Amino acid sequence: MSAELNLFLTSQTKHRQLVFWRVGALVAFCSALVISMMGHSGSVGSNFTNRPHIVRLTITGVVQNNVSQIVRALKQAQSASDVTGLLLVVDSPGGGVTGGERLHDAIKRFAAVKPVSVSMGDMGASAAYMLSVPAQHIVALPSTLTGSIGVIFQRPDVSVGLGRLGIGVDAITSGAMKDQTDPTSALTPEGRQMLQGIVNDLFAQFVSMVADGRHLTEEKVRSMADGRAYTGRQAIALGLVDELGDEDAARLWLRKRLNIGTLSYPVLPLMPERSRRWYEWPGKKALLTGLLGGSFSSALDREGLDGAVAILQL
Repeated sequence: MSAELNLFLTSQTKHRQLVFWRVGALVAFCSALVISMMGHSGSVGSNFTNRPHIVRLTITGVVQNNVSQIVRALKQAQSASDVTGLLLVVDSPGGGVTGGERLHDAIKRFAAVKPVSVSMGDMGASAAYMLSVPAQHIVALPSTLTGSIGVIFQRPDVSVGLGRLGIGVDAITSGAMKDQTDPTSALTPEGRQMLQGIVNDLFAQFVSMVADGRHLTEEKVRSMADGRAYTGRQAIALGLVDELGDEDAARLWLRKRLNIGTLSYPVLPLMPERSRRWYEWPGKKALLTGLLGGSFSSALDREGLDGAVAILQL
């Protein structure tokens, strides 16, 4: 066999091996991706067992308005005979009023039939506080920022800037208020009054939720509801939370409420953890924050929010 033929055959063998390993790696990657997708898109309540247990729900980051999956999972757990209670773990500055309200109502329905305790981390404010108040017991750390009862509607106005650039925008509307949420139109006094009325009504709904959940008068809640946040230590004195402690304290309250004597009583996730957005993977968000500043990171967190929000402005 000539040296040239031997070299050719050796090259072909290495090429086939390389193709084999590349195909194998591609198959392995696709398999892992499918398994991961199945894990995240599994049926709601797939963690339920026939053994009595508590379900644990985590609310982290900005509360989005699309919370249908969580609401469905809570409804299923509410009627499941093997679910005895809910441990709600909250670490959020708030978010969309609609999302907070929907979660509040779902947790309220659950709490009407089974006990709910809340454990707050760094923050449990605004819409995150709204969804927490139906619980029978709220636990916060002394340094937790909570409360911040209020609503904000931000309306950018770029009409002046466009005018300086010589760009005019004409809005043909069916009514004087139709363009008052459009940032290219100047906000009129009547438009401001209209938007203020919306914020006031949403705020009144928020106050009513807190008063009902915390067994306070609406006058008492309004006296604390100028939008300010409170530390956990301040909040317990105001009746906004029940106990200072961590998640273990919230679990202990549930065990006592359910007359559970064993520490091994199962606490299972209500639903699979949501998949992370690309910038939330370890290191990515920190890198973006370092390069582009905290305001950019905050803007990413609020992706998808529209309309009035109840959020702690830091």
